Amino acid sequence: MTKRFAILLLLLISLVGGSFGQTNPSRDELQKQEQGLRKELDELNELKNQIQKNKKTTLAQLNVIKSKIAKREALVNGIAKQVALIDNTIAANQQDVSRLNSELDTLKSRYAKSISFAYKNRSGYEYLNFLFSANSFNDAVKRITYLKNYRQNREAQAKTIALSQLDLNDKISQLGLNKKDRVVTLNVQSDQLKVLVDDRKEQDKIISQLKGKEKEVTAQLKQKEAQRKKMQAALMSVIKREMAEAEKKEKERLAKQKTSNESATAKTENTKSTTKSTGKVGAVEGGLTKTAGDRPYSALETTEEGREASISIENSKGALPWPVDKGNVFVHFGVENIPGTKLSRNSDGIEIAVPKGTSVKSVANGVVKYTGDINGDLTVIIQHGKYFTMSTHLSSINIAVGQEVKAGTTLGKSGINLEGEGSLLFVLSKEGRSLDPETWLKNRR
Repeated sequence: MTKRFAILLLLLISLVGGSFGQTNPSRDELQKQEQGLRKELDELNELKNQIQKNKKTTLAQLNVIKSKIAKREALVNGIAKQVALIDNTIAANQQDVSRLNSELDTLKSRYAKSISFAYKNRSGYEYLNFLFSANSFNDAVKRITYLKNYRQNREAQAKTIALSQLDLNDKISQLGLNKKDRVVTLNVQSDQLKVLVDDRKEQDKIISQLKGKEKEVTAQLKQKEAQRKKMQAALMSVIKREMAEAEKKEKERLAKQKTSNESATAKTENTKSTTKSTGKVGAVEGGLTKTAGDRPYSALETTEEGREASISIENSKGALPWPVDKGNVFVHFGVENIPGTKLSRNSDGIEIAVPKGTSVKSVANGVVKYTGDINGDLTVIIQHGKYFTMSTHLSSINIAVGQEVKAGTTLGKSGINLEGEGSLLFVLSKEGRSLDPETWLKNRR
């Protein structure tokens, strides 16, 4: 019995915890998300048209159609949530209409009885008889007040009925609008589902075409992988260099501090010796070593500036600004399998489809550590404490090594990728370990 109670208790806690941890978006929020998704889908359609000008099937086409499907599914799910909210509103309004009808019937019934009673006792004789049958003057006053209140109560009943009728009519009108809104929203959802079916058919067609030229796809992937490794090697080279320099400076600081401490100790010993003859004691201040608190040791955080830069970017996780004002991610972080084949590819960052010449910006405050060409791609690497960002596929660079930049500082202009499409490759690394930028950048919707 105790075991069963414990299981039920755990289940109840999990359900309550889940209800508190989740917040359902409002209709306005869902519509705002819908507008954002539609805008992104329009951008993807433009990108798709640009890519199709190449007149050959590429991985880029597959990436775009996959992104379109993902966003279209999100759009359909968002519309479904809107329908659910409308259904809840309809149900609530139907309950209100039923309640108002019931209340109105009760009010009318009471008013009818009041009118009937007043009609039966409408003669002046009955009125005077009621007053003159009072036992005293005060009783007569009370009876006059009662009759006055009774008349006012009937008038109030009539007004209440009129107002209740207006409320009922308003609710019925709202209910009609809700039902029309539901029909319109369902039609929009139906249209999007049809387009989603077309998108999936197009994806199947592209996959079929790619399967027919697997050798060409394999060559594209090898070229991409070779580029990825060179980019990663260049980034690691910069990170190792900065870590080595930071460790060297820290060792020099500690050595200097040790010498200072030894000198202070010797001075203290001399002071003690002098005290025996003079009776005076000298005060010595030793050097203080800054610590990083509970943070794990990092050579890149041995300075206050380094720790502050790291903490700043960590506190902004999920809210960092995007490196470009518009554009869609069509290559995501990590390993991705190519549908219809046994092939896969790996990405250390995200590739954002943008028109060539788009302004590329820093996502956080930092110091520029590298600008130049890596495997034919203009690249900028910025240090943010123990974090590093790399922006590549650039067509021009506006900043210089050693320059301090702020979030939003323009680094240069975007260029093209290996397939010749306008794009930006953005990489986020923590001491050489690649991180998924999409979990650090703010939600664009």
